Amino acid sequence: MTRLKTRWVIFGGLFLMITLSYLLNVRFESVASPEVQKSYTYIEDLPEGSVIMVSFDHEASSLPEIQPLALVVLRHAFKNNLKIIGVSLFAEGTAIGYRLLSQTASEFDKRYGTDYVFLGFKPQQISAILGMGESIRHVFPEDYLGTPTDEIPVMHGIVNYDQVEMVVSITDGALTVHWIEYVGSQYHQQVMAALTAAMITTYDPYLASGQLFSVVGGLKGAAEYENLLGQPGGGNRGMLAQTSAHLYVIVLIIIGNILYFRDRKRGKE
Repeated sequence: MTRLKTRWVIFGGLFLMITLSYLLNVRFESVASPEVQKSYTYIEDLPEGSVIMVSFDHEASSLPEIQPLALVVLRHAFKNNLKIIGVSLFAEGTAIGYRLLSQTASEFDKRYGTDYVFLGFKPQQISAILGMGESIRHVFPEDYLGTPTDEIPVMHGIVNYDQVEMVVSITDGALTVHWIEYVGSQYHQQVMAALTAAMITTYDPYLASGQLFSVVGGLKGAAEYENLLGQPGGGNRGMLAQTSAHLYVIVLIIIGNILYFRDRKRGKE
């Protein structure tokens, strides 16, 4: 078999494995890490009607990993009848955030303006974060759809972070640091991060110091959270596909070594 044909077989097999994994609706059994459990317990214990702010601080390129994280947190909040204020510190996350919020809200028959609102994107992240500490309306005089903030029912009585229980930053980069260093330190607000696996170690110092309340990291964190919620979704499917791909590569390595030593033995003979 030529090298080109071998590559086609290898990558074709990998594609088939991943496709089949995503088609299967299998729950990925795992024990929730302390940080995921802490995140889940905090939101679970909030009284109905409590307000949380969810910030979509990510690029479109990270959506395959970010979407399961965002959906499981939003589903938990809507399931417990919490109110959500959506914002974005990154321009690319704006349309994605609005779509994910609307998609999840429709699953729970939640109404825009009454149960949730999406205020949209503001440049100059630090100025926006600090400004909302004084008045959210001054920073966002109207929402993403152009409706005056004062006319939106869910915003009635919401002045600043004092009326918000927690800020959840959904991120693939360092923007959560702004929430931690300004909202957490200056306004004593709880900050939770739902982030890609590659960024977990970046936030370890903030977790160790207590400046960051908790994290839900990567597809594994999303799968653990889904299991706690009892609603398997993209995290479980992603972990199954990832595990299948790793096992496939391990099998290829074993086969490759067997063929190598077989050919080496024949050469000596």
